[in-house]
Amino acid sequence: MPTPSLPPLAVRRLTLRDLTACADLSEDRGWPREEHKWGLLLTAGKGYGIDDPGGGLVSACVVTEYGPQEHPALGAIGMVLVAERHARRGIGRHLMRHIVSAMGTTPLTLHATPYGRPLYEELGFKVTGRAEMMRGHFTPGGSEPEVVTRAATAEDLPAILGLDEEVFGADRTPLITRLPAFADQLRVAEEDGRLIGYAAAWPNMETHVVGPLIARDTETAKALISSLAAHTDRPLRTDIDVRHEELLAWAKQRGLASIAFNAVMTYGIPEPPGDWTRRFAPLTVAAG
Repeated sequence: MPTPSLPPLAVRRLTLRDLTACADLSEDRGWPREEHKWGLLLTAGKGYGIDDPGGGLVSACVVTEYGPQEHPALGAIGMVLVAERHARRGIGRHLMRHIVSAMGTTPLTLHATPYGRPLYEELGFKVTGRAEMMRGHFTPGGSEPEVVTRAATAEDLPAILGLDEEVFGADRTPLITRLPAFADQLRVAEEDGRLIGYAAAWPNMETHVVGPLIARDTETAKALISSLAAHTDRPLRTDIDVRHEELLAWAKQRGLASIAFNAVMTYGIPEPPGDWTRRFAPLTVAAG
């Protein structure tokens, strides 16, 4: 029986009241439900969706804006989903065109799967990088990095925000200040009383996702991952910029396996802002 035709596709803003519908949409496409992540994105970012006359959502996505509220420096697009029953009918293109138009002159970034990449290229997004998704049980071994790490405290938050803005290239206060409640672990690396890195591990289904991971150098990144792994029995999952070849090789030696690659794409800027050499992994690819 053919799928009934849809009325005009009105895009509306989503709220936390739509969390279950968003999770249902994820599940419909074979993704994990990820209610915890949806909750963060719908509060720290702006959700957009198209209602299904039969109930639920036809399509959804989230845009997380960084920088001044009046004139964001960057918008990260993520969780772009179209219900299976309405796939291949131009709905994702319609939603993305709405987002690009609504964001005006704000530069945009996203992580694209091989499936989604052709649509984004059609809309004018350019591939500027690549991230490798990894997953596995971390096994300590060998000589561990001699970097001091510890659990973050409330007093560390100003320094974390300052370092994050410096490395990411835009103010992410609304997102980063939610980390203590969102993550199961938030740890910092320091040298001579100065913050040189920080990382979080947050629960997603049966894994702990490592991100953000911001560090002065590879040894600091290794120390932060090791310290997070030492405080969980869950498998770790993370998305590492492929330019960090040494960290990727080390993670594979420690038990994490490559499971996918995503293209980093931008619109309106030649590449993401900030210092990639100290930005090892995002909080989530859905938030840039």
